Amino acid sequence: MPLVLEGPLKDLSAWKPDSCSIAKALDIVGTRSAMLILREAYYGTSRFDGFASRVGITDAAASSALRKLTEAGLLEKRPYQEEGKRTRHEYVLTRMGLDLLPAVVALWQWGDEYLQDGTPPLERLEDSTGEPVRAELRSSSGHEVPLENLRVRVNENWRRPRK
Repeated sequence: MPLVLEGPLKDLSAWKPDSCSIAKALDIVGTRSAMLILREAYYGTSRFDGFASRVGITDAAASSALRKLTEAGLLEKRPYQEEGKRTRHEYVLTRMGLDLLPAVVALWQWGDEYLQDGTPPLERLEDSTGEPVRAELRSSSGHEVPLENLRVRVNENWRRPRK
């Protein structure tokens, strides 16, 4: 069931998604390396060697992905120094990076549902209650929104960027 499109979006041939937020997000986090580095950051990894080894990528690929995520504002580079060693940097999630977690949980939940053969290897639980945690669509007032009730329209406050 596709989403219900309103206004000028109804005619897909007339609407060009040149300012699509999904495309802009994928420009930053749309690679396997970027998403797995974010996974590791959510798990608590903060040092370069940890990202490269846990994600299973080369140092060059880790460096490139970490640079892109840092430049985009999802990670912050902070100096640290172990006694008797040179200053190095660790990577810490920013508010922007933390705010992406619900989307990552939704992707994880989808993978558990459709791509795991049987019981998924990890559970997401609320710390205080031990209850399972799920990503859901909710309105700004907090009630769950069934997919068939989701509507998409052009924001009346949006102005098309000039070229």
